[in-house]
Amino acid sequence: GLISREALERKRRFVGVDINPFSIEHTTFLLDLPASKDYYKALVEIEEKVAARINATYKTTDGRPASHYLWEGGNIESVWIKPETGRTRIEICPSEFDLKAFEEYKNYIPRNFRNLTFFTNSRINVKPTMSVNDIFTGRAMYNIDLLIDAISAYSGSTKRALLLTLTSAAGQMSNMVFAIKNRSKNSKRNTEENKVEVGSWVIGYWIPETHFEINVWNCFKNRAGKLLKALPDYSTLNYSISKDPTKVDCNGYDAWIINQDCRTALKKIPSETITFICTDPPHSDRVPYLELSEMWNSLLGFNVDFENEIVVSNAKERKKSKALYNNEMTEFFLESSRILKKDGFIALYFNARDEESWQYLKSIEATSGTLKFLGCFPMVYSATSVVQDNRKGAMKSDYIIIYRKVDKENCIIPDFFKTIAGWSTTFPDKE
Repeated sequence: GLISREALERKRRFVGVDINPFSIEHTTFLLDLPASKDYYKALVEIEEKVAARINATYKTTDGRPASHYLWEGGNIESVWIKPETGRTRIEICPSEFDLKAFEEYKNYIPRNFRNLTFFTNSRINVKPTMSVNDIFTGRAMYNIDLLIDAISAYSGSTKRALLLTLTSAAGQMSNMVFAIKNRSKNSKRNTEENKVEVGSWVIGYWIPETHFEINVWNCFKNRAGKLLKALPDYSTLNYSISKDPTKVDCNGYDAWIINQDCRTALKKIPSETITFICTDPPHSDRVPYLELSEMWNSLLGFNVDFENEIVVSNAKERKKSKALYNNEMTEFFLESSRILKKDGFIALYFNARDEESWQYLKSIEATSGTLKFLGCFPMVYSATSVVQDNRKGAMKSDYIIIYRKVDKENCIIPDFFKTIAGWSTTFPDKE
């Protein structure tokens, strides 16, 4: 999504293709931001419609709504309430009243979003027997339905922004928010013994034994407040967008945003119409994109094409092997070569820890017959996350690998590539 906006702001036409419906929705959001006043007006109206109803499901014995429930081993250990003034939370022991309030929604079946499709994938902590009921409590699903009902009254960019606010808050609405116990006594943030702090949702669908159930309205409102600060004063749709890949060479459009697998979409694009292809495919088996996005796609009402995803998955029943991945990536490279103009470029973001993946990319020159490896450079990054920065074996950089479509054996490397930090004409090896 960010690349699409950068391209269009630089007056370059853009074709975006992704098999993930969520990615397409997020890209469209970035290209068509609602005005802050319209988003704010919708938030006020939604609060009037559903906030009290949602808070009623978290009502405690004294009539105030709970903000957090601390769960451990299938039992509520503590109930937290926001004070009317100040920031120090009020903690009370759970009562029979609290347990009955939870039980009331225990068997709730959601109306506005489908069950989740999971495979056997220990990498992201899921198995086929899991369902949406493992991820959310019945009470959370009931309240999410109330939010979706309220959001459905809107349309266009405002509705899209509201739904994406919901998906961005969904992790904190789930059973996956871990509790931090006994943080180091040397920490300035914790001087109290046995203090419990609220963690976050981490990568995958890990449901910790000790976790929080958080008030759904509070999660939504907090996310909405952050987005509201970032939205422009006026709607920013200045682009003409098409979903038809057969019309990529037609005038009248600034962008094409296409929700298909890349091979299907590229086959519909006329030959020699693209100057530059920038792609960030799944890096071998590093990230199972559609499997990780399943919760968001469900909440948005999208069905997912798992069959045609080009990925190496640890889920054996998907049969997404490395050999199949390489074959399908070859289809991508051949179609990319066809639609590229003469002297056009491909920039491939990639990293892997196995030699086979790198050897495959080295073979693209011979396989395509028209694509020439020019060089590569590292892109060091940090998500400032515990997972990436501290986990043993986590990736710390990608490589940007540059190919060029040529009709002769040797081609000149443009000078601007040589000015890039870390530029090398030697193919990278595994880390």
